[in-house]
Amino acid sequence: MATANEQEQSRAYLLAGMFTLSLRLVVGWTYFSAFWRRLVLENKLIPDSAGYIGEKFNHFLPNSIGIRPVIEYLVSTPDMLWWAMVIFTLVEGVVGLLYMLGFFTRLMSIGVFSLATGILLGSGWLGTTCLDEWQIGILGVAAGFTIFLSGGGRYSVDYLTERKFALRKKAGWLVWLTSGELPLKTKRFANISVAGAIVIFVLTLYTNQEFHNGVWGPLHNKSVKPKIEISDAQIENNSLSFSVYRVEGADVYGSFLIGISLKDVNGHVVLEKKGEELADFPIGNIDNKYIARVAPGKHSLVIPLGSKATLTVNDPAMGTLPKGKYELVLTDISGITWKKEIVH
Repeated sequence: MATANEQEQSRAYLLAGMFTLSLRLVVGWTYFSAFWRRLVLENKLIPDSAGYIGEKFNHFLPNSIGIRPVIEYLVSTPDMLWWAMVIFTLVEGVVGLLYMLGFFTRLMSIGVFSLATGILLGSGWLGTTCLDEWQIGILGVAAGFTIFLSGGGRYSVDYLTERKFALRKKAGWLVWLTSGELPLKTKRFANISVAGAIVIFVLTLYTNQEFHNGVWGPLHNKSVKPKIEISDAQIENNSLSFSVYRVEGADVYGSFLIGISLKDVNGHVVLEKKGEELADFPIGNIDNKYIARVAPGKHSLVIPLGSKATLTVNDPAMGTLPKGKYELVLTDISGITWKKEIVH
């Protein structure tokens, strides 16, 4: 026979689960719907097809926090990336569905917390018009923690299963994976709750500041204007070669490169390639490093977010250039230019 205190505690957990029901359903759907969109409504797990999720994953690379080496490894190895995307999608589907149903609610809360942390650290800096990826990530982290504490409550499969089979009486540790009263004293529970809330709030402020200067300083959005980093630029063997790496700008379309020019110290143009020429840029002269690929477009050379490639421009004039300093200039269709000095 349960004591009055135990009955009161049980009722408190049931109420907590009821209070967080809408949160559990909505957050669960956000993750299950990712699976639903990618595999049921449309197959976005086909490499080299429009909308392939692996290319979107590549967009996370330039400004992610803490997990950049993992992202870079995956986008550099297409086979591993495909498997990672399949597993990630299936995990989102299972976690989201069971979270909504309230089955193994606390275990699924850990899943939501982990998925949301990955989204936050990987793509929290993206958002052309608003901070949507950051908001999705940090709210998922908070939801995972909150529902781990509350459990599923009365309206969950955990509750129905426990009423029918009384599994927790046979294996008390199951409460840490399902729902119901955690074996913690009120003071300890309160300490964990407050400490967790503080940690998550600090993470909120840190990532908001790191990605967007949202706490202090001038606001910035790395998803608005394209930015390309140029490296390894050199002139040799009748050719100009250099690497481009697009680290900022909108993820939904590429940077449209309409000009490549090389100038001497007097500002005279010694090599120039314009939009129509770049639209016919030889594929064999583009060495892509990642799954997001630099490629010729209709009227320009298209450089997607997160792509990195070495470009080689063959021209006999390069073999006759005198030694000295030159300036490489890349021009985007927006009028933005990027420059790199070359010592020949």
